[in-house]
Amino acid sequence: MLALNVRFTADALLVALSDGREISTPLEWFPRLRDATPKQRKNWRLIAKGIGIHWEDVDEDISVATLLRT
Repeated sequence: MLALNVRFTADALLVALSDGREISTPLEWFPRLRDATPKQRKNWRLIAKGIGIHWEDVDEDISVATLLRT
């Protein structure tokens, strides 16, 4: 499963997956993202074509496998 897109609500991280699902995870689980500015949250890139997501500004990496296990 690969990530295709990332977006945020006021209290959640939402990741669109290659199989059509969208995972919603509480921002409380990721304090660096929770505390990041909207600009910092928007500055993400896919790792290894979607295996994970990286936020340079807050030094956060999250794998799709981790999101699916939670």
